[in-house]
Amino acid sequence: MSSKKIFGIVLAGGEGKRLMPLTADRAKPGVPFGGNYRLIDFALSNLINSGLRQIVVLTQYKSHSLDRHVSQTWRLSGLTNSYVASVPAQQRLGKRWFAGSADAILQSLNLLRDEKPDIVVGGGGGGGGPRAGRGRGPGRRPGAAGGGGGGGAPHVYRMDFSQMVAAHIESGAGVTVAAIRQPIALADQLGVIEVSPDDPTRIKAFHEKPKNPIGLADSPSEVLASMGNYIFDADVLMDAVIRDGEVPDSKHDMGGDIVPWFVSQNDAAVYDLNRNEVPGATDRDRDYWRDVGTIESFFDAHQDLISALPVFNLYNSEWPIFSQQLNSPPAKFVRDSSGNLGTMIDSIVSLGSLLSGAHIERSVLGPWATIEGGAKVTDSIVFDRVKIGPNALVRRAILDKEVVVEAGATIGVDADADRARGFTVTDSGITVVGKGVHVSA
Repeated sequence: MSSKKIFGIVLAGGEGKRLMPLTADRAKPGVPFGGNYRLIDFALSNLINSGLRQIVVLTQYKSHSLDRHVSQTWRLSGLTNSYVASVPAQQRLGKRWFAGSADAILQSLNLLRDEKPDIVVGGGGGGGGPRAGRGRGPGRRPGAAGGGGGGGAPHVYRMDFSQMVAAHIESGAGVTVAAIRQPIALADQLGVIEVSPDDPTRIKAFHEKPKNPIGLADSPSEVLASMGNYIFDADVLMDAVIRDGEVPDSKHDMGGDIVPWFVSQNDAAVYDLNRNEVPGATDRDRDYWRDVGTIESFFDAHQDLISALPVFNLYNSEWPIFSQQLNSPPAKFVRDSSGNLGTMIDSIVSLGSLLSGAHIERSVLGPWATIEGGAKVTDSIVFDRVKIGPNALVRRAILDKEVVVEAGATIGVDADADRARGFTVTDSGITVVGKGVHVSA
């Protein structure tokens, strides 16, 4: 990291309506992911691995489980003034909640005034910044994406922010925006960055979902989309959010209001993610970036984890994704009471899980899942402490924490029947069962 003092802000106050019912009882950055993790862990792991040691997580909606996870998991040494601190909305500027991602920082300026950093790294953990689609790479399909909006979306990715900080300092700009290359055919779904023809590291303009995009000079079939990660000189960030707070018709959004102002002042740089070299990354998982702010993208991101050569590799020990270490026994695979063998194919099974004579395929199981003899779970995501009884069938579904599926019950087989039972069924046919639901046969 730089010799300058760097401060990290993770915007994690988003309401998460597009992830309902998974966000019915939790903030979207606190949604479990990949078995052992929560979505916030990816943003925080990237900052920690990049060398940041003073990080705050700005929370707001239904933040209890997220605040608890941060406090129990992300413990750094206070002797060196290192910390990851969850900071809930405090209504410091009146009896109101955060009006947008920029307003969240405006209402938290006391944090910057206390630490007096030189540079602020701002990242979206589910509460600010434009939404980006997937990164490039072998075997990747472009994902749906969108620009603008203060709600933001949690992202699954790896990135070394120290390299972006170095580029920011070299640029001399007030703000540097991280960007990812996307196919030009997706430009009408994106917030697209147009670079200066004289300097491809400078932002000439932002275009929201352009109909007639211009490709990059070195790759005419691609455009640059904002990723919702920013680096600011601390003093200019403070001035910018204070000024924005005085504009009555502003949406108080980092991507929609703050950054465009810097662009208008010719004071905004862009950092292309293809410049970023993450230790341990391969050509297959390099530049991976997934918006997991919808049920469909959340489901697809899990499918990215389970192939033999995953598009996103959880097993990169040189750039680990950290999370809470559970006091759990290993996962166990045994015959059922009749002596029948189970099978587990192309799946992830977390600690504490017990599978007896069950068939698991292309699925991710969270901690302490119990699946009994004759049950079949395919193309599904199972959160912690879910119980699936004998001969039950779960297909293309997401089961939230502590769901109980009785013997012989089915989920994901008949969409109309699932809807009639009050389950969420997406247009693509993913059935989502909310926390603690008891599913009878």
